[in-house]
Amino acid sequence: MAMSKRKRAEYIRYAQYGLLVVIALLVAFLADWGQIKGAFFNVDIAKSMFPNVITVALKNTIIYTALGFAFGLALGLVLALMKLSSVAPYRWIATVYIEFFRGVPALLVFIGIYYGVPIAFQMQFPPLTTVMLALGGVGAAYMAETIRAGIQAVPKGQVEAARSLGMSQGRAMITIVIPQAFRIILPPLTNELILLTKDSSLIYILGLFREQYELTKFGRETLSRSPSLTPILIAGLCYLIITLPLGYLSRYLERRGTSGRKKVSA
Repeated sequence: MAMSKRKRAEYIRYAQYGLLVVIALLVAFLADWGQIKGAFFNVDIAKSMFPNVITVALKNTIIYTALGFAFGLALGLVLALMKLSSVAPYRWIATVYIEFFRGVPALLVFIGIYYGVPIAFQMQFPPLTTVMLALGGVGAAYMAETIRAGIQAVPKGQVEAARSLGMSQGRAMITIVIPQAFRIILPPLTNELILLTKDSSLIYILGLFREQYELTKFGRETLSRSPSLTPILIAGLCYLIITLPLGYLSRYLERRGTSGRKKVSA
């Protein structure tokens, strides 16, 4: 008697579960847990990192990310409006900027701003300004496309209704279209904030003072003085303190937006 597709899929699923259990047991019995504990879970080294890993490194990471995101969001909004403009040069400038910064690694942007600008213009940006310009400049290219898509997703009837009430095109865009667009694009903007959090580690190339260290730089400096990878593990866990709530927020906003659109359509 031929086996049904549903039954076959069920057996395949059970086989996969069994394979995972076998792999887990092999790892549990064959791994050198003493060596792993010494390499990744050295309690003394972990204790030596506190409280500075929180009061200095984690705090600086949040500050750098917030500055980059704020600048990137403002610039991204301007670029999105330029991309949608009826004035062709505005569209060209926005397109060139977006394509350039989406195609260039963020590390090169950091190097260009911190080392290239002083050579070209005889001016030196402090680390905070460099982080804001570099992170925000790269983030703006991605956020501009997200914002543009959000603006275009707002029904055109909203603008037509606003214009029929006597609003100008600019006022309708600011008071009607952009607020609705931001409700649509909040989940992808939250994801962009997570990416900027991780990209803030590129500040290590700037030659920071200890009080300016972010999580990756702090972990690397501690690692250079210890025989264990515990500092890297602690730094990674601190990143998760930031990114896991943001990831949950993104999924929550996405579910809320989806349910809201279903209610409207119903």
